[in-house]
Amino acid sequence: DGDIFSSAFCENSGKLINVHLFALAAKYHSLSSLGVCTPLEDVLEALKGDSEGATGIKPDEFMNNKKSHEVQVMSELVDAIANYCGIKQVIDIGSGKGYLSSFLSMQYNLKVYGIDSSSSNTNGAHERNRKLKKHWRAYQSRGRENLKSQTSEKANDRPVESEIKSKTISEGLLNNASSLQNQDQLIIQDFVPSCGFTEKATPATNTETEANLVTGTQSHETKLSEEVLAILNVLSADAVEDFSSSHNGCGELCEEEKVQRKVTSLKTKARKSSESNLYFPLTSCITAETELSDIVTDLEDCMMVGLHTCGDLAANTLRIFTAKPEIKAVCNVGCCYHLLSEQFENQEACHDQVWGFPMCQYLKNKGWCCGRNARMSACLALERVAVGQMLPTESLFYRAVLQVIIQEIYGVSKSDRHVGKTFSKSSSFIDYVRRSLKKLELDDSKLPDSCIMDYYEKYKHRMNELEAFNMLKVVLAPCIEVLILLDRLCYLKEQENIAWSGLVKLFDPVKSPRCYAVIALKNQSC
Repeated sequence: DGDIFSSAFCENSGKLINVHLFALAAKYHSLSSLGVCTPLEDVLEALKGDSEGATGIKPDEFMNNKKSHEVQVMSELVDAIANYCGIKQVIDIGSGKGYLSSFLSMQYNLKVYGIDSSSSNTNGAHERNRKLKKHWRAYQSRGRENLKSQTSEKANDRPVESEIKSKTISEGLLNNASSLQNQDQLIIQDFVPSCGFTEKATPATNTETEANLVTGTQSHETKLSEEVLAILNVLSADAVEDFSSSHNGCGELCEEEKVQRKVTSLKTKARKSSESNLYFPLTSCITAETELSDIVTDLEDCMMVGLHTCGDLAANTLRIFTAKPEIKAVCNVGCCYHLLSEQFENQEACHDQVWGFPMCQYLKNKGWCCGRNARMSACLALERVAVGQMLPTESLFYRAVLQVIIQEIYGVSKSDRHVGKTFSKSSSFIDYVRRSLKKLELDDSKLPDSCIMDYYEKYKHRMNELEAFNMLKVVLAPCIEVLILLDRLCYLKEQENIAWSGLVKLFDPVKSPRCYAVIALKNQSC
């Protein structure tokens, strides 16, 4: 209740007088408490079809823990959406070093264009992708073994009751619907009221099937060539056994079989060549007016994804999605809220500009503005602080005292230059100040060490105040993030061509604080 929460502040002075009530109000207005998010499990259940699962490969073999967690969770969802929409092309906006793009292409056989504004990122993605492909077959082999052992363990440990329950559920599904497709329709309609998409598109069969069938006629006694091994990589173990045992063993190959083998070899080489180009890193700056067809020459029905798209890039991704009929779905996780441009932050700003916030008409009509301080707070990680990963109080204190020095000694209140990560490289407060002044291109010779230390001594007793203030900012952070994310969701809800849109918590917020994805699917007719 707004009246109850308002009593956390003094009616006359406006100062905070009840910290406990303030914290409760902040929790009440967080995404987890508002109940506006759709569980990831529900989304995957609604999207699931009869597509084959992954081979059990985990990206933690070639990524750090945080990135591995993000890529594994998001790629599974992206693949599910792509299968549901019947598309094979993915546009990864702000692809960076290509972690998500390369995994989507190699693990899920999707054709991915990774677009990043930094040429160094794109070049790095090219090199990283080249190295990754060299070791991919080993990852696949190990993944299949892991998956096989897991399946075997589950089969051995499965209780009789579970088998009976499974049989009962299967019979119930068969009696209740004519096909798996009808089940998907029921789930998605239940999950998305008044939703326009009720048919699951089926991707066209590709040439891999034909190549796989040809290999089935080869003798199991013959040593498999490198080309055939490449085909076996996309077949399950059962399929390989069936194909091999179905052939009557003969010692020597007849002419017809030799021809078939040559044809298979050529097709496999062509497929391998195609697979090696499933991921294309590109360099381009994306804005709301960007024509994707100018960047991706073979643009077809596709979906857009973005893993931690920075500042306005998240908003621009959603705008491009709604404007381009070829883009059937979007899955975007934004970050760097402090870099968002705000329409109502500067009254002298150009009104024709496309802004990062607000996006929805409701907040535009209200003239809503967060301000840089609030957006900076939205970037803080409450869940990490809650598990003991405390804020860097000393570095924040150094930065605050530095700002006082710059204002009082140099008369500078605003600068386009940044101090950056100077604290980690500094041996003392004096060293920190001198390094920072050089970065800001200010003359440090006019400032003796004694003067620097005088400032430090003057304010060091207030370090606890600074820590308390920053903890309050951390508590408030989820509320500000809610406003930004709901603005994006409301923008999608305002569009007529969207079948369903929602907010989904994808990641563990301790591992990855910016953990919410904005997801949308267009109507089938669009």
